[in-house]
Amino acid sequence: MRKLLAIAAMTLAPLAGALEERSICIYDPLGSSGPMFGLMRDYREFALAEGVNITLHAYTDEKIASDDFKAEQCDGVVMTGARARPFSKFASTIEAIGAVPDDKIMKQVVGAISAPNAAKYMKTERYEVGGVIPAGAVYLFVNDRSIDTVEEMSGKRIATLDYDKPSIKMVNHVGAAVVPSNSANFSGKFNNGSVDIAYAPAIAYKPLEMYKGLGEKGGIMRYNLAYLDFQLVLHRERFDPEYGQKSRTYVLSQFDRAIKSIQTNTAEIEDHYWMDLPEADAKKYNEMLRQVRIELRDEGVYDGKMLKLLKNLRCKDDPSAAECVENLE
Repeated sequence: MRKLLAIAAMTLAPLAGALEERSICIYDPLGSSGPMFGLMRDYREFALAEGVNITLHAYTDEKIASDDFKAEQCDGVVMTGARARPFSKFASTIEAIGAVPDDKIMKQVVGAISAPNAAKYMKTERYEVGGVIPAGAVYLFVNDRSIDTVEEMSGKRIATLDYDKPSIKMVNHVGAAVVPSNSANFSGKFNNGSVDIAYAPAIAYKPLEMYKGLGEKGGIMRYNLAYLDFQLVLHRERFDPEYGQKSRTYVLSQFDRAIKSIQTNTAEIEDHYWMDLPEADAKKYNEMLRQVRIELRDEGVYDGKMLKLLKNLRCKDDPSAAECVENLE
């Protein structure tokens, strides 16, 4: 049906007026052959049905995609939540450290912010978030399985996104050494042994060949440090006022498709690499990450409204959690 509407839009364009020509810069580590670019190919059909002809541009360097968007060389951009922070503190806070424990909570929060009554939170003076796409839990990859506690991380070298204050704060918090990195080179540093630890979602394992850095001694800590997402950010003035809401509704409809891709990527990781935390350690880490979230909120990095929404969803799902029982901030 969507394809038929898109074809109809193109056919009727001469009668109803020309299609609006817009462009979107898309960060995908695999470029035009990657899954994010593939999702946006289908997004084009949605846009055509709305009278917008979108040209897609693939980027393997996220910073360049973000810079080109900021310089108004494209009308929209797809990038990770961490990169989207300058454009929407509210939506980017979804990636807050330890705030989204699983796919179920992620679907609830994306559903909530994609609803019409949340539209005002998805806009700033110049920008609007046109959708949030899940990319999965972020895990710690270590080159030695003996690095299995916070204490063991002290002094170790961690590939740390140099533009992301929460990441730097977390690495400093555990006493590890920050090795400035970005989305284009963090895996290479892990794979060639320049760092002992890297953090990444399962979708990075095979495409970025992170098994090379794991080798025979390494492992992946099965603990959700954060939940990675990709966000479609638009220059508001370049789209009709109703377009952003329609876009969020469409992107939400693709949520389950994205989750299936994450599950496929996760299943490709060999079982022997996974390291499970004792429950006591997981509870300790949950509290540590909660404290860091509060500090970052007070420093103006995280949005308080989004943090409150995320906590409400976590507590609804698990009322027995310490933060809920004790009614912690």
